[in-house]
Amino acid sequence: MLEINRKETPGIEQEDSSPSLSSTFEAGNLSQLFQGPINIRSIALTGLFVYASLMVMYVAKAIMLPVFVALFLNLLLAPLVRGFEKIHIPAPFAAGGILLVLISTLMFGMVQLSSPASLWLDRAPDALQQVEHKIRTIKSSVLEMGEATKALEHMAGLSESRKAQKIQVNTESLGGQLIDWTTEFILGLVSTMILLYFFLASGDLFLEKLVKVLPRFSDKRRAVEIVRGIEGNISSYLVTVTSVNVGLALVTSLAMYLLGMPNPYLWGAMAGILNFIPYVGSIIGLGAVTLAATLTFEHMNIVAVVSGTYLFLTAIEGSVITPHLLGRNLTLNPVIILVSVLFWGWLWGAVGALLAVPFVASLKMICDQIEPLNSIGEFLSR
Repeated sequence: MLEINRKETPGIEQEDSSPSLSSTFEAGNLSQLFQGPINIRSIALTGLFVYASLMVMYVAKAIMLPVFVALFLNLLLAPLVRGFEKIHIPAPFAAGGILLVLISTLMFGMVQLSSPASLWLDRAPDALQQVEHKIRTIKSSVLEMGEATKALEHMAGLSESRKAQKIQVNTESLGGQLIDWTTEFILGLVSTMILLYFFLASGDLFLEKLVKVLPRFSDKRRAVEIVRGIEGNISSYLVTVTSVNVGLALVTSLAMYLLGMPNPYLWGAMAGILNFIPYVGSIIGLGAVTLAATLTFEHMNIVAVVSGTYLFLTAIEGSVITPHLLGRNLTLNPVIILVSVLFWGWLWGAVGALLAVPFVASLKMICDQIEPLNSIGEFLSR
């Protein structure tokens, strides 16, 4: 527990006559920034600064992504480290043990899911052809799909030699991409784990440095309150969302098992991971489950049941369970969430899309702690 000792100069009692850290966070001071005529030069410089910042974030993705992932994992796991410290286990040892369990769990999950995932990827080239064959049986009752059906029939009518050549080229390209993605993933994972260990082992080091830099006791106390409030809210949010997604993964796995889907744990894990990406992740997961069910079952009514079950579970989680557990203060604006997912997904790919909601949630909690930014926090909430 971080403690602040009131060791100040003898003039500490007269500090009320000088501005404190809390007095700088007044709405009146913020409004002064927007007074006066609009300066085109300032707008241009601001635009250039934003553009340069985006370019730096894009180019330095290999460095910045591990840092941000480690920071959010630190907020998620820091309460565990503090719990171990209360029973007199040093932070470095606690961080090492937690990291060992985390890495072991990740490796076990990857080993268990790699084989079925590879099997479904190998079946991908033939998936569209089988789907087209099953859709052909009901296309007579769907007149609006006439043009799409003709296109599929044209694809199905290609020569066998041309189809074999096309599959071979795509396989080589996919293999090269998988090698690149795997190498990048391993390097990013190693960097993230190393950074996470030092974040967890350092404990309150950065907050202690901040307290030492600030001159007055009131500033120190205000800084600790803000940092602790933000850290507690973000940690609570991440723990809640992670717990809900783990529960969704387990329930989805059980449902897929009862419905006869092969590799039910694969679809449960996919649902839990994709659920970190609101709306977009549910759509991607629904499409993947529907395609797998179409390849597995002969009758389309069973496919509809599988798809409907997946959609029902994700809808209940997104509209009832998570909002109830988080409450209004931690519930975010759905439009802001969607824009954030699209933006960070465009900037940093799949990992950026996974981090989009924690980014917005962190920004909202920071705004809630600083009075002039409360209006932004209200705008970000539902």
